[in-house]
Amino acid sequence: MPTVSVKRDLLFHALGRTYSDEEFDELCFEFGLELDEITSEKDIISREQGDTKAEGASDVILYKIDVPANRYDLLCLEGLVRGLQVFKEKMEAPRYRRVSPTSGEPQRLVITEETAAVRPHAVAAVLRNITFTQERYDSFIELQEKLHQNVCRKRTLVAIGTHDLDTISGPFTYTAKPPDDIRFTPLNQAQEYTATELMNLYKTDSHLRHYLHIIEDKPVYPVIYDSNGIVLSMPPIINGDHSKISLNTKNVFIECTATDLTKAKIVLDMMVTMFCEYCEEPFTVEEAEVVYPDGRTFQYPELAYRKETLSGDFINRKVGISESTERIAQLLTKMCLRSEVMSDGEQIEVEIPPTRSDVIHACDIMEDAAMAYGFNNIIRTTPRTYTVANQLPLNKLTELLRQDLAAAGFTEALTFALCSQEDIADKLLKNISDTRACHIANPKTAEFQVARTTLLPGLLKTLAANRKMPLPLRLFEISDVVLKDETKDVGAKNNRRLCAVYYNKSPGFEVIHGLMDRVMQLLEVKPGRDEGYHIQAAQGNRTRKPCP
Repeated sequence: MPTVSVKRDLLFHALGRTYSDEEFDELCFEFGLELDEITSEKDIISREQGDTKAEGASDVILYKIDVPANRYDLLCLEGLVRGLQVFKEKMEAPRYRRVSPTSGEPQRLVITEETAAVRPHAVAAVLRNITFTQERYDSFIELQEKLHQNVCRKRTLVAIGTHDLDTISGPFTYTAKPPDDIRFTPLNQAQEYTATELMNLYKTDSHLRHYLHIIEDKPVYPVIYDSNGIVLSMPPIINGDHSKISLNTKNVFIECTATDLTKAKIVLDMMVTMFCEYCEEPFTVEEAEVVYPDGRTFQYPELAYRKETLSGDFINRKVGISESTERIAQLLTKMCLRSEVMSDGEQIEVEIPPTRSDVIHACDIMEDAAMAYGFNNIIRTTPRTYTVANQLPLNKLTELLRQDLAAAGFTEALTFALCSQEDIADKLLKNISDTRACHIANPKTAEFQVARTTLLPGLLKTLAANRKMPLPLRLFEISDVVLKDETKDVGAKNNRRLCAVYYNKSPGFEVIHGLMDRVMQLLEVKPGRDEGYHIQAAQGNRTRKPCP
């Protein structure tokens, strides 16, 4: 779950009242959140870097609040306060509106066909006549980072760029060029770099180096220019220094480039809805026009409202309560879902705002009704249906085999499910392309590049790490391996395997042979070439393919 840090005094000021720590903890619980920790900046620095580093740090009390991963609208102070105020019925959920510019044409972002090779989608919007304070500015920047880590999947799906519109001139062009052809001054730098130089520069940057892999192997890098050739950003890595926003910024141009258009729309909606209350005309967002290479034109942000209809009886049955339809509509309205009872008195029309992208179907609405009612207020009852849990047959068989293998004198090992390419290929005299291995897209270490296709490398590594132990060593493992399988919806399948090794000064082939016979006896598999099992001799040279 994402954790949002907010200053306690700033939060209470926005809420319009002061709570004790216990009272606010209870409020969070009622709203479906959790007050995880009460701390301060000094405490955090002291804990992470030592007492000497904490000198001069702020003593301001911070509330660390755990937020559900799908509630993007609660990832900043503004959204959190708005949600709590509506929940406490101190305000109505605001109506967000997309408006046209008061003068001139809307800002235009033109996408060229070259972007198809890297990040083909983009959306944009303008926050007009916004007023920043230091706290609002900090919250604005922090929300971008929270979204990058959450719905944007560390910028792989979506990257957000925010720019001071008064320092640049539209229309804007979103294109892709070879890295050596891109040159600009990046954020917080004093000189120009080519994109190639920037990628080398940021390899040692503790923050940005984690995003380089997204585009570094691409033949072209995405880049956004204004009409004067000024670079706004090189997504998803860094923005240009020329258009950076500050406390004095009045008009913010927001662009989101993406590989997933749906996620881009959600991210843009979150950014503008959370901060449009600071615009001169609150809760309005100026539209921007996005032109695709094929000539299609779209206006963003969508800020789409939609309506769902469900019955009060459905919610009562699913939650386990007996409330009137009118009362249920009130409960949903407290959760920022404006609801009205329809003319038949049974159905409820629920309006889902653009901030609630987590509401997908009726069960999500039912969950919000239960939350507003209060989980502690639901009367405990005995379930009407009794179910008896049971092990999966494969797991039951695995547990039974483990006991008998241990009884045979073998010790169970539990090794990593990920390994290096060498472990399952070169060291076993195999070609990696023949192993049906699933590769990790962005491995953090060379030891974890692929999902294992055999259990043998893990056991051999275990033997190597225990060479000082008294001989003989008898090890076994029963675990899953992962194999590519195009017939599966995820492109791979798990396969349960058994592997055993015997390590001693003498070969001890009869030990492993005996163990295999015992396993086959337990599985009721009889020896024989036709229907059972048999052992076949093979030459031990490096030109042969090893036995499976």
